[in-house]
Amino acid sequence: MLNSKQRKKLSFEFFPTRTPEGRAKQVITRKQLSQFDPEFFSCTSGAGGSTKDGTMQAVQDILNEGVAAAPHLPCVGMQPHEITALLNGYKSLGVHHIVALRGDIPSGMGAGLDGLRYANELVSLIKTEFGNDFHIEVAAYPEYHPQSRSAEDDLNNFVRKVKAGADSAITQYFYNADAYFRFLDDVHGRGVDIPIIPGIMPIASFSKLARFSDTCGAEIPRWLRLKLQSYADDTASIKALALDVVTDMCERLLREGAPSLHFYTLNQAGLVSTICQRLGY
Repeated sequence: MLNSKQRKKLSFEFFPTRTPEGRAKQVITRKQLSQFDPEFFSCTSGAGGSTKDGTMQAVQDILNEGVAAAPHLPCVGMQPHEITALLNGYKSLGVHHIVALRGDIPSGMGAGLDGLRYANELVSLIKTEFGNDFHIEVAAYPEYHPQSRSAEDDLNNFVRKVKAGADSAITQYFYNADAYFRFLDDVHGRGVDIPIIPGIMPIASFSKLARFSDTCGAEIPRWLRLKLQSYADDTASIKALALDVVTDMCERLLREGAPSLHFYTLNQAGLVSTICQRLGY
């Protein structure tokens, strides 16, 4: 357990829900996580503004609950005027924090894609049009983006986002703290000194985690994969091991200098709350 001096601010990610029942459940989930005095709640959005309305509603709900909101803004395929209009809308709501992302390229669009193409372009646009009105968060990939041509290319892409004006970064989730600290060494060597916040994914289901990790390029260490596989459908054992592994990693990250932690909640409070309580929050 961390002492009071080691307790740094936490933040939590949600995704917008399409139903009144889901929205009501999310209010309860956020209330449970509000006990940890979050720095902000972020909310995802589909590429090209495909879930814009749901994200806007979730952001409004978060702000009404008295917590800072940080909407995700994927830019790929969007025109500058569309982005500016969206940001003006967020600004009018009282949003001061944006997670600036490229987003997934819509299927079949590829080289013919119109509009913005990269996150560094989005960061530059926000800085040009809004100055310091927004704190700009960007994505980081300690185990490297699955679509990058090489590790070196991915590091250079990250540096471009930072030099365009990013204020801080949140990483893809990982289960190997050494990958995070190695990434810090690599980007510090390239002159990057913004806070880089580890993204934390609790483990509820090994099969779901494995599918998601294979898609997004996050590595599950071999020993952990085999151990979780060995439990098959024994959900209690999976949960117990996963809580220990993730909590231990979080303790190390905070102890060795991570500025804070950002939890991918999947709109669930249970496992996240247990980890935060184990950490002393």
